[in-house]
Amino acid sequence: MIQQNQELEHNKMTDNSKDLLNFWEDQMKQSHTSSNYFFRKSPSHYHMMLLVMSAHKLNEKLSVEGLKTKLFKTSRPKSALIINEACEKGFFRLEKTSTDQRIKNIIPTETFINEFKQYLATLKKLSY
Repeated sequence: MIQQNQELEHNKMTDNSKDLLNFWEDQMKQSHTSSNYFFRKSPSHYHMMLLVMSAHKLNEKLSVEGLKTKLFKTSRPKSALIINEACEKGFFRLEKTSTDQRIKNIIPTETFINEFKQYLATLKKLSY
């Protein structure tokens, strides 16, 4: 009985690992457009993704300046470059506020939101 349970757990882990591996490989095949590739370039890239998606999930506004301030160990010029590149690649977009046209909020695009949800769903399936 114990061995049978261990075999079932091993098969489940193997299937889950394959799911994540397949998902990752699909993303890497499209590396020039893949958010997985872009946001794993550095800890700053990944941190930025999490900050933007957290603000989106909590329905909070996140300005460019606010994001630059929250990114630890990343200079403001480097943060600006990463933000611009994420916008150019279509992961984020900038939206001017109605009260102060100088302030721009960072909004994830629908395409990126869907890709992020797929990524989280794949991770949720994994268990050891």
